[in-house]
Amino acid sequence: MRRAELFGIPRVRPWSWQAFLLGFASVAVSAAIQGICVALGAKLYFAAFVPSIFIVGILAGAPAAVFAALLTIPLVWWAFMPPFFEISPLTSADADSINLFFLLAVLLIGLADLCRATRSIVRRGGFGPPGKSAA
Repeated sequence: MRRAELFGIPRVRPWSWQAFLLGFASVAVSAAIQGICVALGAKLYFAAFVPSIFIVGILAGAPAAVFAALLTIPLVWWAFMPPFFEISPLTSADADSINLFFLLAVLLIGLADLCRATRSIVRRGGFGPPGKSAA
């Protein structure tokens, strides 16, 4: 009997150039979305970037997600923290926002890595010996 596909999303090899390109593209799209949110009056600096870090972690692996998170921090500091489009000394609140984003990014990257590992275990047929299915 053919098993139904549980996860219909494609994967990218973790250390490939496509993975890092996906990380860069997700940061660019998130920056555009964050720019729209700022234009509408939102003051949450990292709101659009958090889901993209998780999605990159699931699709492209932890290295690309770490790259995206590390690219996000100076981008937000430069483009979305006042004064806009200028690197200035961080206020205490801005430093706290960056620290909170960094903590959340580490947790989301770990969760995405666990999701990728679970997906490969499920695809292999579980923890049992090879050749025997759990179902």
